[in-house]
Parts: sequence; structure tokens; C-alpha cells
Amino acid sequence: MQEKLDLTYNDAVQAIKQAILSSQLRATRHVNEEQLALYFGIGKYISENTREGKWGTGAVESISRQLRAELPGLKGYSGRNLLLMRQFYEEWRRISNSAAAAAELEEGKSSATANKLPAQELAAAAAELQRADNQPIMIANIAQQNHPFPEYEMTWDDFFSLGFTLHMEILSKAKTIEERAFYIHQAALYRWDKYTLRDYLKADIFHHQAKLPNNFATTIPATRQAMKAMRMFKDEYMLDFINVEQLGERDEDIDEAVVEKEIVNNIKNFIIQFGRSFTYKGSQVYYDKLGHDHWVDLLFFNRELQSLVVVELKSGKFKPAYLGQLAAYLRVLDDEEKLPNENPSIGIILCKDADKAYVEYVLQDYNKPMGVATYKTRQEQLKELLPDEEKLKELL
Repeated sequence: MQEKLDLTYNDAVQAIKQAILSSQLRATRHVNEEQLALYFGIGKYISENTREGKWGTGAVESISRQLRAELPGLKGYSGRNLLLMRQFYEEWRRISNSAAAAAELEEGKSSATANKLPAQELAAAAAELQRADNQPIMIANIAQQNHPFPEYEMTWDDFFSLGFTLHMEILSKAKTIEERAFYIHQAALYRWDKYTLRDYLKADIFHHQAKLPNNFATTIPATRQAMKAMRMFKDEYMLDFINVEQLGERDEDIDEAVVEKEIVNNIKNFIIQFGRSFTYKGSQVYYDKLGHDHWVDLLFFNRELQSLVVVELKSGKFKPAYLGQLAAYLRVLDDEEKLPNENPSIGIILCKDADKAYVEYVLQDYNKPMGVATYKTRQEQLKELLPDEEKLKELL
């Protein structure tokens, strides 16, 4: 009886749950909006007084100490945080839509302020962050260049969805407006916490996006879907959990087995590299088609693409034969595994080295969506940064 009641009221439960989640999201956005507007205003005030020499050395620390003395229990207003607020204001005022900010940038001067923090001045500064129409900021317009992916628009809803800590993580690592807007949009869309954001900033997904050699544009009919697939995969992945001492001492098949084992043992880290939309379904997944065996190295499902994703591991350089093998796997998956509401399966070859121009050339004759990425270990990356043996001898 209880089970029947649960099924009967399931729709009501889902509706109420969605209302609760939406309300929580709006409440979080409102809190963030108030905080960011306040911090922007404080940053503006500190910037105008410190940059123009009105305050002496140590003024910010002194102000912080007195603030905390007059407001016991106050958190978030250390000297360091006040300087972060200044940075927050100075970095973002460049795209402010207010007439006051535009005049400030054009004339190269700031509005007059007293040596106190009047409420009207703070309100005016905070208002510079807001737009009445809440229209998306086109990255192409901000960067004054055309961008091939309209999905990278950033709205003020995205902006206010993130707390100050996440904003400062982005400002500290991403230097261009286009790059910052990309991470803000992604962090808001997928609700990243600061640790996830740090992982993606460290992986530098912005500069690796859409560089994967692929045939998605010609094999995925929907343009928007093809763009999503291009954006989803990087051209190179850092697999710093692989023990390189185990590689290169055996034949290729054994090396590939070592790589696969390390990935499976560290699947969480691997998915962080690929993206949170990926769900791991298994390794060495077996399919029998017309009496022939097929063993898929790694199988995932991507919620955003609504596609199965095959990752085939190769320990050496790219070979054209790999594409034929991968195309066969994708055909079997689409016949045996793909649901009617899902998009065609996508295949990625992950190998040690690949000539991108050559990969794109041979991909032209395949009608299954595929791409070829490379991987590096942490030791290999460090080795590239160090001088070679001869140079080291010269330096010594």
C-alpha cells in the first residue's frame, strides 16, 4: 500500500522538490548579488583612495582592524580581503555598462570622494554592476572579436550565481575577459564548488577547448550539438596519476593495459579531466555482434550531450587503423546500447602522440563522430620544462 501511495504522489513530490530547489537558487543568487555589489562598491572606494595617494601605507590594514573592533564577529574584511575587493572592482569596471564608469574610463579620472564611506557613494558604485535589461553579455562584443561558440555567452544571472570566493579564483587565474566569462558561465551552469573550479582552471580547459582534431561538424547533424561536442573535449589530457615507470618497458598491448588500469583506479580524477557531465559505465565492456567480439576500453555516458562516449586507449602514436576499430565499436553501440531518445555515440582515441593535421585528413572518410586526443603524465610535463642534458651541463 505504501509503495502505491509513493507512486501516486511522486509527481507532487517532484513538483515540490523543484520548487524548493528553485527557491534556494534564487535565495543564493540574491545573497550573492548583495554581497558582490557591496564588495564592488567598497573596492571602488578603496581603489580611488589608495591609487591616487590619498591614503598612506598601511591604511587598509588599519581600516580592517578598526572595522573588526567596531563590529565584533565581523568576518571577511581582513586587509587582504579588502585588497581583493579593490582588485574585484578594478578588474570588472572595464565592462561596466553605466555612464559613470564609461566616463571614468574615457576621461581617466574618478569622481570626487570624501575620506569617509557615504551610503550614496557605495550605492552608486554597486549599481555599476547591474543592468536593467539583464541581457546576455556577448563574449564576442566584450573581446571585440568573433567567437565561434555562442554557448559562451555570460549573463548577469551567471555572474551573480557565483560567490566572491569563486570570482576571485577566476580573476587570479584567467587573464582575459573572454576566458573569465567562459569559466563564470561554466561554473554557474554546472554549479562548481571552488575545488572543482580550481581543477578546471589547473587543467586550463578554456585554451584546450575546440582544438581536438575531430569530424563532429560533418557527422553530427545538429549544429548546436556539434558545437557542444567540440567544446566538451580537450586536445590533451594530463594523467598525472599514471606511473610512468611502468610504461615503455613492455609491448604496446601491455602498456595500454597499464594505462587503462591506472585510469580505472583513478576514475574520479579522470572524470574531472573530462568534465562532470560524464558518468562512468565500465571498462573492457564486451559486445558480441554477428559472432565477433568487441571489447570497449572505457565507456561513459555524457548527460549534456545525451550520448554514449567510447574512449579507446593507445600507448603509442596515432595510427589510421585505430579509427576503423573505433568506428566499428560506435556502430555496435548505436545498434545495441543507444536508446531512441539519445544522440549517436561519440568516440575518442586517447594516445601518446598525434599529428593533428594528419588526423583531420584521415577523419574525412568516416561517418561516425570521432576525435583524437593525446595525454601526458606529470613527469613528462616537468621534463619538458627542464633544460635538456646538454643545456644543463652548460649551465653547471
